[in-house]
Amino acid sequence: MKIYTKTGDKGKTSLFGGTRVNKSHLRIDAYGTIDELNANLGLLRDNLGNEDLGKILYKVQNRLFVLGAILATDPEKTGVKLPAFRKEDIRFLEIEIDKMEGNLPPLKNFIIPGGHPVVSLAHIARTVCRRAERAMVLLSENSPVDGILLEYVNRLSDYLFVLGRQLAKELNINEITWHSGE
Repeated sequence: MKIYTKTGDKGKTSLFGGTRVNKSHLRIDAYGTIDELNANLGLLRDNLGNEDLGKILYKVQNRLFVLGAILATDPEKTGVKLPAFRKEDIRFLEIEIDKMEGNLPPLKNFIIPGGHPVVSLAHIARTVCRRAERAMVLLSENSPVDGILLEYVNRLSDYLFVLGRQLAKELNINEITWHSGE
């Protein structure tokens, strides 16, 4: 199979199910942003130096492939078989957030991203995750999007925020806090 098909040369692409849409379609933007998030998580995972967190991010990346596949499917085509997305996926993130938060000082100020490249990578992934969520919400205003997908992406951005804090602690980096008036 060749990587290039020449079928997208005129600005159109196919959804799962065969429907052709413009590459500017809201659905393409939503799953494209999920793909961008996945790439950022790969970069973060490659730079972690923490095998346990790397395994968690790998699991998240796999779930993002499922999420992207669901978003890439024409909702009008009911015969397309896709892996399931489950509440357990959200619960997994919540458990991981709770574990990390149990080891972190209470949050008293906004956090300014930075302090170490790995911490910054976590915050970049978080902001891409938030953008993916916004793209999915916009899509949901025009086409069906399963609420569990929105819930997962929302929780994932929370996870990535707390992960940035956890990484700062593990790296012995002082969090950079925002103070108004400075």
